[in-house]
Amino acid sequence: MGGWVESGPYTVFDVETTGCSAAHCRIIELGAVRLDTDGSFSRFSTLINPESPIPPMISRLTGIDDGMVADAPVFADAAQDILDFFAGSKLVAHNARFDLSFLMESLARTNTAPMWNNGAYDTLILSRKAFPGQINYKLQTLKESLGLGTGVDGNAHRALYDAEITMELFCRCMKVLTKQG
Repeated sequence: MGGWVESGPYTVFDVETTGCSAAHCRIIELGAVRLDTDGSFSRFSTLINPESPIPPMISRLTGIDDGMVADAPVFADAAQDILDFFAGSKLVAHNARFDLSFLMESLARTNTAPMWNNGAYDTLILSRKAFPGQINYKLQTLKESLGLGTGVDGNAHRALYDAEITMELFCRCMKVLTKQG
């Protein structure tokens, strides 16, 4: 993969939420793929009970409905497992401001774990530098134009699937950008 891997580990994560406002909406799913410095990958995924109904528009987009999260842990009960998986790594997300805002707001709201203060690499920004001239830089557009995710099972707008695609995008970006210096 290249020398950049050794500066990790890196954890790509994605959240699915009940809406766009971290202050008013909640996480309903978190998926993550971790790339360790030896080049090995591990995965983490959990549905999260938002303790409020999932809007029908979100259920249509994600395929996640109230029945699927009814027996899922609330964020406070999932937080330590999430942070344990992230421990010691550099976070990565596509449009990181969105995902990171939900993670930090959820941690602050539940007072269950320390805040994540290390920021995150953003593949939206990295892909603009590595692959200029794309029609747009939405994850699904990049997936199609760069041929990402050919061996990945799942659907767009499911957290682990999107994290898998984003990890592949991150690796491609790092390879190109490292080569460019």
